[in-house]
Amino acid sequence: MDQKGLTHFIDGCWEAEILPRLIDYIRIPNKSPAFDPDWAEHGHMEKAVALLAGWAQGKLAALPEATLEVVRLPGRTPLILIEIPAKGPAAAQDPVLLYGHLDKQPEMTGWAEGHGPWTPVMLGDKLYGRGGADDGYAIFASLAAILALAEQGVPHARAVILIEACEESGSYDLPFYVDHLQARIGNPSLVVCLDSGCANYDQLWLTTSLRGMLAATLTVRSSRGEVGSETSTNCRPPALVATAAICRFGSTETSVASPECTPSVSTRTVRVAATMPRSEVVSQSWS
Repeated sequence: MDQKGLTHFIDGCWEAEILPRLIDYIRIPNKSPAFDPDWAEHGHMEKAVALLAGWAQGKLAALPEATLEVVRLPGRTPLILIEIPAKGPAAAQDPVLLYGHLDKQPEMTGWAEGHGPWTPVMLGDKLYGRGGADDGYAIFASLAAILALAEQGVPHARAVILIEACEESGSYDLPFYVDHLQARIGNPSLVVCLDSGCANYDQLWLTTSLRGMLAATLTVRSSRGEVGSETSTNCRPPALVATAAICRFGSTETSVASPECTPSVSTRTVRVAATMPRSEVVSQSWS
């Protein structure tokens, strides 16, 4: 693989094609269904799907037999599915799944003067606005990487790119699509989730556990009325009860999750990380 040629291809594609479309994408207020219950009527989500899928469809000519479909299950947000056949000796039954989402968080507050969620602003080499990094870039980065390999004739595994539109609401539509598309997705041995973060721009960061969040409402009641000291000696304060319950999922002192809440890292992820220089890879686990 020609690393210099790869960088040249990616940089050219990013500057000439991807960045202008990310700017257009930021302008679309396609908030996730939890923040826009009438998303279907407003049409913003459909506009974002058309923008991203339209660009991707135009690139598939360089990838023989690759297909793109906007899948729509009744009453659910749409999903973009791209299937790219394996090239070379890679087994078609050993696919790589590349995941991202196109829905956005709400506007929120605290934007600097001249900035806003739907107002794209370039400062230096950084683009500001809602959704560019979370997570509009995912479909562009996934497809650009595969196009770069194809441009050099580098063999690659079968790739499935899956872009959902409900992530910021908890991905409650995603399981239905995974079940519906199970036969087409196959059994991926590697899932690349382009929806995380990094602490700097000097290294490649690998997040080994992404969906490590448990959202719940915990209510603790110790008593509904007054009690005498002779009968309430063993009554625990609510704060201690809540702490004890939370500690079942992990240590409050070390922030280390219990074994039941700790995902295993796939052997393929380990193999991929092992091929990269240590100075270029940082593994992280968000808590």
